[in-house]
Amino acid sequence: MASIFTRIIQGEIPAYKIAETEQFLAFLDVFPLVEGHVLVIPKQEVDNIFDLEPALLQALFGFAQQVAKAIEKSVSCKKVGVAVIGLEVPHAHIHLVPIQEVGDINFSKPKLKLAPEQLSSMQEQIRAAF
Repeated sequence: MASIFTRIIQGEIPAYKIAETEQFLAFLDVFPLVEGHVLVIPKQEVDNIFDLEPALLQALFGFAQQVAKAIEKSVSCKKVGVAVIGLEVPHAHIHLVPIQEVGDINFSKPKLKLAPEQLSSMQEQIRAAF
């Protein structure tokens, strides 16, 4: 069965896309830790990020770097934190989280529930900076 991320790639589930290439997709996390939390995924469905071919893994992080730079330009933050956890969805992904302090990237804290208008606005801001 296809992962939720594969279903997003295939257009079966809508997403607030930030950037897309032939190999990768970046989109807003709809249950973010903070506003501007973006997920970066390879379009190839692989559960463990370290099972990606080395060149693809390297390219994924290069793509994530471009997205992180756009986040930094459009969201007030000290840095963009990076996390690879891999337990929530069986599809490799990188979390890019704008942070002011270490606690902003604590995955055990409650997630935000943002209105579609807030997500659309954030999407536009980050896309404009990409």
